[in-house]
This record gives sequence, structure tokens and C-alpha cells, in this order.
Amino acid sequence: MELTPKQQVVEMLRSSKNFLILTHKNPDGDALGSMLALYLTLSRLEKNVIIACSEIIPSVFAFLPGIDKIETGFTGARDFVISLNTEAVAADKIMYKVHDGHLDIVISPKAGQFSKELVSFPKGGFNFDAILVLDSPDLERVGKLYEENSDIFFEVPVVNIDHHAGNDHFGKINFVDLTATSTAEILVSIIESLTGDPKFFDENIATSLLTGIVTDTNSFQNTNTTPKSLTVAAQLVALGGRQQEIIKNIYKTKSFSTLRLWGRALSNLHDEQEYSFVWSTVFKNDYLETGANEDEASGLIDELLKTASGVEFALLLSEQGGDIHGSLRATSPSHDVREIAALFGGGGHTAAAGFQLSGTTIQESGDKIINQIKNFQREKKSNIEKKIA
Repeated sequence: MELTPKQQVVEMLRSSKNFLILTHKNPDGDALGSMLALYLTLSRLEKNVIIACSEIIPSVFAFLPGIDKIETGFTGARDFVISLNTEAVAADKIMYKVHDGHLDIVISPKAGQFSKELVSFPKGGFNFDAILVLDSPDLERVGKLYEENSDIFFEVPVVNIDHHAGNDHFGKINFVDLTATSTAEILVSIIESLTGDPKFFDENIATSLLTGIVTDTNSFQNTNTTPKSLTVAAQLVALGGRQQEIIKNIYKTKSFSTLRLWGRALSNLHDEQEYSFVWSTVFKNDYLETGANEDEASGLIDELLKTASGVEFALLLSEQGGDIHGSLRATSPSHDVREIAALFGGGGHTAAAGFQLSGTTIQESGDKIINQIKNFQREKKSNIEKKIA
């Protein structure tokens, strides 16, 4: 009988030794919590694991156990290959010696003489049995780690674990559960099956997984909250998940620079009543003048803009690097903000979605974005009125 996707993932984790764990750029609590929980689990099972992320980790998640283990690249994991052309000069003996911090490789010819022109350095293979991509609907969302190392994703089997609708099923193994509130929720059952021991979960693993569930449900306030997510969260708290630590760091601790930045965003608030949405902006100068980092815009749309009444959704446009990041939150459970994100090549959940436009600024593209959303809302309203008529 064919194995289910979950069984395939568990079997692969049991039988393999060397793993690379990746997630999407601009990582959130679910992405980071899931990565760290799986890293801690596999490390305890004496596996070799590298975890990497394309972007700087938001400071709000500094409390997560093992966060310092996340790397910004993995080029060091590739074999270093020295190739010697032996067509004209055959090799007789090979030996090596280590001295004074150097490794000398000595190759004796059978006849003739080797020269440096015969030596080349081809790219070596990667020392991974599998790549685990968590919480990402497609490989492009992994960011520069995919763009700069695309060959590895063809050389090494990819395991895709996600809960987003519209996932591309890009892996050799695809465990995509659309009923789960978060990737962390999926990993709870994977780790249970992998270890076969309910007591395997320590406080750090439980805290990492609980962080993923709490952040992707906005502390169980979003419409995607399910009875199962509440049950799994209760299970993780019982296993030592530090729920109050999560709440304190993510929802109750804000620096003065964050508060000043949020104040700027509120002063830039636009109410598009005719089109049933509100939107605001965070410019590069706002970061400079408030002393805030780019990651400090995180949480703004959930805690402030989403509370606007009488609208269907809220939009925050923020300049980060050389790009525009768009964050969307539904204020009405009947509205699907994925439709808005899809207008700009983005995606996400029904209640929370986002998009990114590269190489532009709000001044250059902001009006186009807002006008396109207005046109979408106008057409949507017209279609509804036609159905009613």
C-alpha cells in the first residue's frame, strides 16, 4: 500500500542523516518556530542539520531557543573538489599530510611531471540527504538562498511541508495540509510519529511549535483558528511550552522606536470608504527618523490597522531594502485577501496575505497599487450587485 505524505516524511527523516532546513524570506513566527522545532528534534536524534534563512531575523523572535543557529547561507556544505587531469601523466601514489594548519595532498606521477595547468576545481556535491522547505508555497519564496543555489534543489530531494492554499507541490515529497492553521501544527504530528514518544517534546521544542501556532492565528483571534489548533496548543503548553513568554515578547513588548514608527504609520492612514479598505505606508525615511529597524513594522497591521471598523481589509505598504512589501489583513471573515495579494504575484491565507514588488518605491508605485485595488473592489461590488439584481 502506498505511503501517505506524512508517512513518507517520517520515513525519510528516520532513514536520512544530513538535512538542510529552509523557509520563506521575511520569516514570521510560524516559519521560525517550525524551523527551530525541527532542528532541535533532529539534533536530539543525532542527525546533522543546517538551518538557513535569506533574510535578517526580526528581533522580536530573539527569545526563541536556538535562534542563533540560523545561518544566512550554506555554501560551506558543498564538497571541495580538486581535479587532476591524468590523461597525459598517470598518477602512481596519493598521500596527504597535515601540518601548521595546512593540508598537503601529495600525488606522485608514474612518469613525467604534473603541472598546475592540469589542476581544476569543479563544483562539488552538497552533503545533504534532503532539503526540508517549511511554510513556503513555492521555491521562489525562499528568496536568495534559492536564487543563488538553484542547482542544489535539482541535486537533492526536496521535502515540502506547508499549509498554504495554492502551494505549488514543488517537492519530491509534499505534505500540504490546508486544514492546519500553521506549519507548526503539522510538525507536531510529524514529530510524534517520528519519535513515538509523547515525552520527547521538551520545553524548547514545545515553545517553538507553540510560537508558530500563536502567531499564525494572531493569538487565536483569526478566523482560521480551529478546535484542533486549540487542542494542539493546549497539548504544547502541558508539555512545557512557555505561552506567557511568547505573548510577552510578541505582543506586549514594544521598543520606543517601534512605537514611534507605528505612530508614523497611523499618521499616514488613508480611509477608502467607497472601496471598503484602509491603507497606510512606511517609508525608508520613517525608519531613519524614528531609529527603527525594518523588522519593527511587523505586527503593526495586526495590532492597529486591522482594528479599523467598517472596512473589509487593511493594507500596509512598507519599503524594505529596495522593495515594497505589502501586508494585507481581512477585518471581515467573508473577505479573502489572497485575491488582493494575487493581483501583485503574492499569496497567503484567507485572513492574512502579502506580496512584494522588487526594485521600486512607494512614491513610484504606490498610486498604481492603490488604483489597482480600487478597480478590483469596484468590479467585485458591481458583480455582487448584478447577482442581486
